[in-house]
Amino acid sequence: MLAQIRSVALSVWRLPAPPDARPAGRLDHAFVGVTAVLAVVEVTVLRPDLPFRWLSLAGFLVWLPTLLVRRTRPLLTVTVFGAVVLAELVITRVTDGAGPGDLNSAIVGLLIPYCLARWAGGADAVKGLFLFLFVAGSSLVSQDLPAADRIGGTAVIVAAVALGAAVRARSLLRTRQLDDVRRGERERLARDLHDTVAHHLTAIAITAQAGLAVAGREPAAATDALRRIDEEATRTLAETRKVLRLLRTDEEAPERPLADLRGLASGGPGPVVAVAVDDDLDDLSPTVAAALQRIAQEAVANSRRHARDATFVEVRVTREQDGVQLVVTDDGRGSTGSGDGFGIVGMTERAALLGGRLEAASLAPLVGWRVTATLPLEEAR
Repeated sequence: MLAQIRSVALSVWRLPAPPDARPAGRLDHAFVGVTAVLAVVEVTVLRPDLPFRWLSLAGFLVWLPTLLVRRTRPLLTVTVFGAVVLAELVITRVTDGAGPGDLNSAIVGLLIPYCLARWAGGADAVKGLFLFLFVAGSSLVSQDLPAADRIGGTAVIVAAVALGAAVRARSLLRTRQLDDVRRGERERLARDLHDTVAHHLTAIAITAQAGLAVAGREPAAATDALRRIDEEATRTLAETRKVLRLLRTDEEAPERPLADLRGLASGGPGPVVAVAVDDDLDDLSPTVAAALQRIAQEAVANSRRHARDATFVEVRVTREQDGVQLVVTDDGRGSTGSGDGFGIVGMTERAALLGGRLEAASLAPLVGWRVTATLPLEEAR
């Protein structure tokens, strides 16, 4: 039992800070500014009889700006907060006062335990929460408050910590899910690449054997074999460069990706799917063709699942000057990105791995959705 408790404590202590903490933006600065103004109005107009009102206001305005770094440096925020509150208590004790009154504006202080649980690393969170609870507990004990108020204040602090921990866990879970989606897309693309490279290497081996067989009596045929080997090797190198350090899965790669893409056309239950593919795309590399087929398949599936009242889905593949473009458009109401978002993440990841890009956006507010993927015809050498 003690070993389990120690293991849990160590895992919490070593917990890294979330990587998605962002610096303060315009809204954060506006929030701090408005809160400061409200505190001044409270002290000067609404509650002029507040004990030690100027001391309370001064201390509040000292630690309030540290909320701007509550995500990136939450331990600094709680340290400044604790120092200010303890200093106020010492000053009032020295002057034989009853203690400074609490500003209603100081309710924003609940952001401190929330942010410690949400954004701090394990060690910082433990130290920061201990300091905050010590300061808050000292303040609750030092004031003449009913027991219900003390219990209620403690419950609110605990709730703020619990909310921060819950949001942190949810964010971590979604991050892992997104990582799994990206990893899965890399693995599927690796399988496509593996099959393509195996095809080219087989062709190289057969051509080399044929060249060796006729090299002695037909030098011209051997030269032609070497030329074909060079072409195949160049294609193989171009395909291999598209994806590095990827794992393969058991999923079957499409044998005829463009034919499968055309096979998405349907007129059965659900929205009608129309597919138009340019005729001059037979020279696409197998990896690019498979990527087009899988992106189109996912985009059509998204339209069927998420586009409300959709009656028509159009899939169009055209050759561009230096690449190929896939556009999938539906006429449904609502966003096809309104689900968990993993489908779009996977499509974007596959396009990016091939040096292309993908955009997904609504055509107009709540009307229609378009996915546009642009892939290069060849990998840059």
